[in-house]
Amino acid sequence: MLKTKDILDEKNKLLRTISEEVKFPLTDKDKETIQLMVEYLTNSQIDELATKYNLRPGMGMAAIQLGIKKRYIVIVHEIEEEVFNTYVVINPKIVSSSEEKIYVEDGEGCLSVNRETIGIVPRCARVTVEGFNIDGEKIKIRAREELAIVFQHEIDHLNGILFTDHIDNKNPFKYKDLYRAI
Repeated sequence: MLKTKDILDEKNKLLRTISEEVKFPLTDKDKETIQLMVEYLTNSQIDELATKYNLRPGMGMAAIQLGIKKRYIVIVHEIEEEVFNTYVVINPKIVSSSEEKIYVEDGEGCLSVNRETIGIVPRCARVTVEGFNIDGEKIKIRAREELAIVFQHEIDHLNGILFTDHIDNKNPFKYKDLYRAI
């Protein structure tokens, strides 16, 4: 079972590296890691389990956050109370995005950023992501709003970018009037 302490902290330089394309078939180790990521993200969003196992809540995770320099992400999106849609995307790419920008009103968070952060992270309101499932089959996902933000956040990780990089240090709320809060 993955624990919160297994997730790299933002101070770890590995988080600033660009992850490498994954070759198919996936290794058994990668399949196991993906399963652990799904389990962590699901359990972390169920209050009772998050408390029991001392898990920080999260919706998404990139392999690099576990020190694995490979281009895969897992997103577990709660669509209703303890009902989840799970996305596992290998070699994800954003192939289209909306012009409309949004931001998380309460601020974005990250399992690798263990401090309070303030500021607006502009994100596209809608994205289309292409990649592969664990069997190497091509997939396409259209995401909007909260889910679109998570896909952009996790794909940023694969490129060595943290959400805090998007916040203007001199004026953290610079875009408040230009973009829609969600």
